[in-house]
Amino acid sequence: MTLAAAIFGRLAKAAITLLLIVILNFFLIHAAPGDPAMVMAGEAGAADEQFIQQLREQFGLDQPLYVQFWNYVSGVLQLDLGYSYRQQMPVLDLILDRLPATLLLTLTAFCMSLLLGIAFGLAAAARQGKMGDTAITSMALLFYATPLFWVALMAVVLFSVKLGWFPAFGYETVGAGYTGLDMVLDRLKHLFLPALTLGLFFMAVYLRMTRSSVLEVSQMDFVKTARAKGLGEGTIRRRHILRNALLPVVTLAGLQAGQLVGGAVLTETVFAWPGIGRLMFESLTARDYNTLLGVFLVSAAMVIAFNIITDIVYRLIDPRI
Repeated sequence: MTLAAAIFGRLAKAAITLLLIVILNFFLIHAAPGDPAMVMAGEAGAADEQFIQQLREQFGLDQPLYVQFWNYVSGVLQLDLGYSYRQQMPVLDLILDRLPATLLLTLTAFCMSLLLGIAFGLAAAARQGKMGDTAITSMALLFYATPLFWVALMAVVLFSVKLGWFPAFGYETVGAGYTGLDMVLDRLKHLFLPALTLGLFFMAVYLRMTRSSVLEVSQMDFVKTARAKGLGEGTIRRRHILRNALLPVVTLAGLQAGQLVGGAVLTETVFAWPGIGRLMFESLTARDYNTLLGVFLVSAAMVIAFNIITDIVYRLIDPRI
């Protein structure tokens, strides 16, 4: 099967998967307790039954569930994710406004965790049984076992409050009016702590996987044959060990890339990062059904996209697949 045919097949499966996710999420959200109309009425300070009924009629919440379901699915097929009655704007516009911040955070955290995880994993494998190996694996265990929210709070206390090296919250300095390179540097300073916090857990996972995979591949017969032929150790590591050892790491990274979106909910909330993770949290507390469903749909699409990209990278690393 050619690469193009494989991609087309995955896209067809992805479309069916997304449709099933839309259906499942709709009924799960509406099965949850809480009434959006009552939440909005409470915020407006007018919780009488007549006003609540007007809100239900205004946003279509008084219609039977099957009518709401049909309207929602029909809208999704036309790229209309509905209207956010909390934010007072179309859901798609709201998500597109927040999505770049989440993509910047998750992609930075993903690249950082993958590169550092592979680098430290190779270093640990090269020093198997020595102090360097023990120190690196202990560090990985520490980051793996530490709760994400605690790491985020301690990072704020240390690097922002105590040392003052990085901003504690936000996407950029409000009111600074930076442009050009100054704007890029300002956003990178705001990005560092959230990306580091989000990436440390996954770095530990990739580190341990890389170390174990390199040690396993190093004992295989084709590596011993390469050494017997007199190839240099650097050539053996690059062309024989590393290329084969990366296959399980790439698989794991592709599967866990989607989890970064889930981890971004907590990270964006702690650091006040204006992404879809924070939007999801705000929508949950406000019972904003349409926005929640839209965020779930976009998050699922991102996970599926990561998996398709993983398949492509997998084929490039090992064409036999």
